[in-house]
Amino acid sequence: MMDTKYIFVTGGVVSSLGKGIISASIGKLLQARGYKVTIQKFDPYINIDPGTLNPYEHGECYVTVDGMETDLDLGHYERFTGIHTTCNNSITTGRIYKTVIDRERRGDYLGKTIQVVPHITDEIKRRMLRMESDEELDFVITEVGGTIGDIESAPFMEAIRQLRWQLGRAAVCVHLTYVPYLKAADELKTKPTQHSVKELQSMGIQPDILVLRTERHLDNALRMKVASFCNVDLECVVQSEDMPSIYEVPVNMQRQGLDAAILRKIGIPVGETPVMQAWHAFLDKQRRATREIHIALVGKYDLQDAYKSIRESLNLAGVYNDVKVKLHFVNSEEMTEEDVASKLGNMTGLVICPGFGSRGIEGKIIAAEYGRTHDVPTFGICLGMQMMVIEFARNVLGYKDAHSAEMDSSTSHNVIDMMEEQKNITQMGGTMRLGAYECELVKGSHAWQAYENEKSREKTKQSSATVTISERHRHRYEFNNAYQEEYEQAGMKCVGINPTTNLVEIVEIPDKRWYIGTQFHPEYSSTVLHPHPLFMSFIKACVERGTLNIER
Repeated sequence: MMDTKYIFVTGGVVSSLGKGIISASIGKLLQARGYKVTIQKFDPYINIDPGTLNPYEHGECYVTVDGMETDLDLGHYERFTGIHTTCNNSITTGRIYKTVIDRERRGDYLGKTIQVVPHITDEIKRRMLRMESDEELDFVITEVGGTIGDIESAPFMEAIRQLRWQLGRAAVCVHLTYVPYLKAADELKTKPTQHSVKELQSMGIQPDILVLRTERHLDNALRMKVASFCNVDLECVVQSEDMPSIYEVPVNMQRQGLDAAILRKIGIPVGETPVMQAWHAFLDKQRRATREIHIALVGKYDLQDAYKSIRESLNLAGVYNDVKVKLHFVNSEEMTEEDVASKLGNMTGLVICPGFGSRGIEGKIIAAEYGRTHDVPTFGICLGMQMMVIEFARNVLGYKDAHSAEMDSSTSHNVIDMMEEQKNITQMGGTMRLGAYECELVKGSHAWQAYENEKSREKTKQSSATVTISERHRHRYEFNNAYQEEYEQAGMKCVGINPTTNLVEIVEIPDKRWYIGTQFHPEYSSTVLHPHPLFMSFIKACVERGTLNIER
């Protein structure tokens, strides 16, 4: 195995250019060449992690298998490459400073004055080199959040500058910038890119490769101009145009030789271009879809990134079911019994989204009732599952005051209650039930059948009497087992149980077309080449319920 090589991905001009997609694409292309890779995200904000951030601030909070609350870009890394990220793949300024301050308090620095350079930058370098990990890796791809010039990212840039000098050819810097189109002048402008590169150079970093984010095709003359003014080889100026799907990006990058350019810069023989047969097969299925289904996302965050992994999981499952999934956000705060039919009546399926807090929950309960009484395929995730449980208690079991102790601590029917081990916890960040836990499925249930069908599709195992799965969690409250027998007798079955704690993980109503709620977050485990079984099963049920022809 070769010594580990390092790729640093930075961004300039504006944020939200897609550094995460480019980082994931580089990882996928190197992986296709047989290299073992990992991708990590360094965020300059001072929060320890995004776990306490409102989704409007930073999009969804993605959870790793080992229980780290992270940036949503880690979801892109996992969906593209299939790797499992951990706490070592997500670092914030807050974590860096906390580590250094804790060491100072213990006296580890022997009375020295603690400074940004070298103490903070040394800790950043240690994390970038993954000194806490014993993985044997060919490539470590490090994406730095924010935009060049941001004051909070300066220590990260200094750490990269030092590593570039220390590692020599074993390190490459990829810089992503924006080339705007001015309609009035009918011109594409390279000056913002030039200024971004000069800002990077002023920090002592010369980019090896430029990825130009653009909404219009860039000709060779413009690329040559950028190469000339930014001191970058022409073959290392790559354009990232808008694509019909983010999953087209790796193919587009490969077509332009981004992975080959990286290998040449590092001094590794390029070899033949990988075929990526499975990836192209997925893209072919995506392009060939001739039907569409309409799915309602019932939630309170009117922001696309708030439910990013759910959206992608639904779209991926749609591709493998040969349909285009059209997602419609339905604000649960505005949902009433009077207008629920007008908002959900034309939907092929419903997803009741996760979340925290009481805002919008009554709308989710109304949506759950509509899905149950009209036999619409309904998928409740985490808080969404809990709202399905509450709705059933109110309208089937007859407990009109049934609620979650999270929303109403005085309810006499707390069908959702706080987990016992959570009751003495006072600190919010990183203290929930987080990460992967096992769940045993009841044979013959809809959930069990979904996982069995996936085994058959992947041809990995024969059908078995007991299926134990592992899924990722992020919650404090749970189904109250004191009510389990009543639910079972009334028709809502508890078909997924944690074997260690006896916590209910999955509920379903077997005599409905598809009505399943999960306490865990299956969206975190869905990837391009391996869509999650529950999303596959849900979309299949939606397809069977009704589809529309797409006008070509």
